[in-house]
Amino acid sequence: MSSHEIFFVLCSYLLGSIPFGYLIFYFSEGKDIRTMGSGNIGATNLLRSKGKLAGLATLALDILKGALPIVYGRIHFDLPWIVLLGGLAVLLGHVFPVFLKFRGGKGVGSLVGVFLVFYYPALLAFLAVFFLTLRLTRYVSLGSLLGSAALFICILFTQVVEASLVVFLMLLLIVFRHRSNILRLLAGSENQFSFRKNG
Repeated sequence: MSSHEIFFVLCSYLLGSIPFGYLIFYFSEGKDIRTMGSGNIGATNLLRSKGKLAGLATLALDILKGALPIVYGRIHFDLPWIVLLGGLAVLLGHVFPVFLKFRGGKGVGSLVGVFLVFYYPALLAFLAVFFLTLRLTRYVSLGSLLGSAALFICILFTQVVEASLVVFLMLLLIVFRHRSNILRLLAGSENQFSFRKNG
């Protein structure tokens, strides 16, 4: 890899490490969002702990930080897998943020941002499976996992092998970060999402 590519990946990681959910909750409530609800810094926990506005703001900012490196990468690099390495670095930053001692979120919002720019049909596959699963089961975690798998399958059949391998690493990261959710799903104790105000 060239120095430019390495710098791109490093900056993508640092951008991903910006904990927007943590910052929104801390500056509005004076508390660490990781001590509330699920302990996650992502949009779902902000939605449950603070409300719709905080949840939507967190989601929008997490999507934005996933999208920005891909915009830059598509302009400056010819190889799709190099561009996607920026996306993987953003996810790593979100999940293991250097600014929060490597204790971060689950990466799904940033994943949405990555594929909003890189290849939106894969994002459409994710969203279709996510919302169908959420409607049928009311499990956000299960929707995220199945949606991410659908996204990977879409990439697998439409992109070069190297790009598929990078996206497979993204999928593994999402699954790893949801390991506690998977255990709760298997035990039948996972929290269900409520479509009513305030859950």
